[in-house]
Amino acid sequence: MARFLIAAAHKSSGKTVISTGLASALTARGDVVQCFKKGPDYIDPMWLHAASGRPCYNLDFNTMSPIEFSALACAKASDADIAMIEANKGLYDGVAVDGSDSNAALAKALKTPVILVIDCNGMTRGIAPLLIGYLAFDPDVNIAGVILNKVGGPRHEGKLRAAIAAYTDLPVIGAVPRNSALDLGERHLGLTTPSETDELTTRIAKIGEIVGASVDLDMLFKIAETAPTVTPAALPTSNPKFAGLRIAIARDPAFGFYYPDDLDAFTDLGATLIPFNAFTDTHLPDADAVFIGGGFPETQMGALSANQNLRDDIRTKLQSDLPAYAECGGLMYLCRAMIWDGTSHPMCGVVQGDAVMNARPQGRGYVAYTATDAHPWAAPHPSKAHEFHYARIDNLGDDTVFARKMTRGSGINGTHDGVVVHNVVAGFCHQRNTVDNPWVARFLQFVQDVKTSG
Repeated sequence: MARFLIAAAHKSSGKTVISTGLASALTARGDVVQCFKKGPDYIDPMWLHAASGRPCYNLDFNTMSPIEFSALACAKASDADIAMIEANKGLYDGVAVDGSDSNAALAKALKTPVILVIDCNGMTRGIAPLLIGYLAFDPDVNIAGVILNKVGGPRHEGKLRAAIAAYTDLPVIGAVPRNSALDLGERHLGLTTPSETDELTTRIAKIGEIVGASVDLDMLFKIAETAPTVTPAALPTSNPKFAGLRIAIARDPAFGFYYPDDLDAFTDLGATLIPFNAFTDTHLPDADAVFIGGGFPETQMGALSANQNLRDDIRTKLQSDLPAYAECGGLMYLCRAMIWDGTSHPMCGVVQGDAVMNARPQGRGYVAYTATDAHPWAAPHPSKAHEFHYARIDNLGDDTVFARKMTRGSGINGTHDGVVVHNVVAGFCHQRNTVDNPWVARFLQFVQDVKTSG
């Protein structure tokens, strides 16, 4: 499997724009590109999916072992010509001070050459000591090339190339100019999503043209082909024992934060995912349960509120014990109201609390929790997940029942997460279906039990 990892010296260096452009440029010339993203992330993979035409999968030390993410990477890239992994933050950044969960550690675990993207704004000769430090910091990391980003012009590029050639043997495989067409736009949770971008296909094609014309794609491919063979361990296969179960899933501009391998798990286990649109559908589809992921409901709260028929249908069916699972934005949608900048809109009213947006994050990063006895389908052992929310939930009653006891992270109230009401679990934690936390199978078993008992 030809493969490479796009990393940088620090976050906001333009990795996602460069990665999106490379995926688009390689795909445009006929290569089948399989993209991956290091760490927990929904938005960057959406751009990589749109650029490559294939789902982008996450590789995360927090929820997966190296054996597991190696198996996932090899399986998903088995029919591709080249695989690209986009790092998060800087090459050597991670939570662990020893770097054991860093992008560099991922590159070593998957024996993958690294291409460094350097934000060259305001930099000339100073790029040399930066690169020398990165090359020397961990000799086991194969830094195989550099892409100069945000280059000011030919004169600026010449100075950068001269400094790199004088002090290092690192090949420069591209120099991408500053260009407003490469701006993806940002908001409170990071980059805007593809679904919010006008003329998406044209926009990505333009990014691909600019990046493709600025990077030596043949040299990049040759570097990727130097990656040695990785033979992953076999993981357990899924049994489609839940064939016949139908799960309604919210898929629209407000709700789009789903890990593709989680969705694959539903299918592998035999369940059918039935999408619905919270803006336009007046009723839930005929289904045995509901799954509402995260997203940006706060930016769409007027439109979500205006669809009263669907909100009423959801409330009626969930109060009649239809099983449901909701994460973050889904939790907010199930609350009584959503409030932002003093404007309030009624929501589904299943969770008896109000989702209030704040100017600063209320929970951010990796979390750990143990399921309480009230959780209707989770195993009572420690689990890992992540959270990233600017919302808090106000006005919950003292009798609120929670599904999770937080041992790390904020959750809903600093100590607990996951409101349990009827057959619903709704919380801020974003789960990932893994060997250690096969939440999809547990949820489907609960849905099956409810259906059978009913």
